[in-house]
Amino acid sequence: MENESLDFSAELTLDPFVIPLGGKYPIFFFGIAIYLFVVFCNLTLLTLIIVKRNLHKPMYFILFSLPLNDLIGITAMLPKVLSDIVTETNKVYYPLCVLQAFLLHMYGGGILFILAAMSFDRYAAICMPLRYSSIMTPRVVICIVSLVWGLDFVLIVSLFSLQTRLPRCKSVIMNVFCDNPSLLKLTCGNTTVNNIIGLFNTAVMQAVSVSVQAFSYVKILITCVVSQRSEAKTKAINTCVAQLVIITIFQIVGTFTILSHRFKNVSADLQKIMGMLIFLVPPLLNPLVYGLYTREIRNTFLTILKNGRVSM
Repeated sequence: MENESLDFSAELTLDPFVIPLGGKYPIFFFGIAIYLFVVFCNLTLLTLIIVKRNLHKPMYFILFSLPLNDLIGITAMLPKVLSDIVTETNKVYYPLCVLQAFLLHMYGGGILFILAAMSFDRYAAICMPLRYSSIMTPRVVICIVSLVWGLDFVLIVSLFSLQTRLPRCKSVIMNVFCDNPSLLKLTCGNTTVNNIIGLFNTAVMQAVSVSVQAFSYVKILITCVVSQRSEAKTKAINTCVAQLVIITIFQIVGTFTILSHRFKNVSADLQKIMGMLIFLVPPLLNPLVYGLYTREIRNTFLTILKNGRVSM
C-alpha cells in the first residue's frame, strides 16, 4: 500500500453534527457570540496585564500565559466548526488538520502546566511572603514561563512526529475537529507505539501538574490553618478557589474525552460535545473567574471603566 502520510494535498472529511432543520444559523450566531465574548474577555485581561504597572508582578506575568493559551485553543477549534456548520462542507486539508490538532493539544497541555506554575507562585507568596521577592525574581519567572511552554511544545512535537511513520489509508475524521486520536484512526499501520507515547505524555502532564498543585495547595491550607491573620486566609481563598474551580472542570471534561476514545459504546455526538467543552469552558470562565476573584485585576478594570480610559 502506498504511504500517504506525507500527502499534504489530501482532503479529509470531518464527521458533522446532525443539525435539526433550521437550526444551523441560530447555532452559528450563538457560537459566534460566544467566540467574540471569549476573545474580548481574554484580550482585555492580556491588555490590563501589559499596560497597567500595578499588574507588573510575577503572579500576573505567569497569569499572562493563561488567556494567551485560551485564545489559541478556542481560535484553533471554534471558527472552523462554526464555518462547517453554516457551509455544510466539513472538509479540511491534511496539513491544516494536523496544525489544528497540534494547537489544540498544545492548549490542553498548556493549561495544565500554566495552572501548576500559578499554584507554585501562590505557594511562594502565601507561605513565604518575606522571601517572595527573592524567590520569584524576573529571571525565575522567565524560566518558569519558558519551562511551561517549552515542555508542552516538546511533548506535543514528540507525539505528532510519530504520525509521519505510519501509512494513511482513510480520509474521514470521526470528529468535528482534528485531534491526535482522530488522526491516528486514519492510519492502517501498528499504532501501539503512538498509543503508548500518547498515554505517557498525558501521564507526564498530569503528574507534573497535579503534584505541583497538590503540594502547593496543601502547604497553603496548612499556612491558613496555623495563621492568625484573617487577611492571609482571605487572600489564599480568593487566589486559590479560582484555580481549583478551573482545574476541576478541565480535569472532568478532559478525562471523559480521553476515555471516550478508548470505548466504542460512547455516543459520537456526546463525544464531540464533550471534546468541544474543553476548548470552550476554560477560555470562557478563566477571565471571568480571575477577574472576579483577583482583587487587583477587578479593581483595575473597574477603575478603567470609571475613568473611561487606559493609562499606564
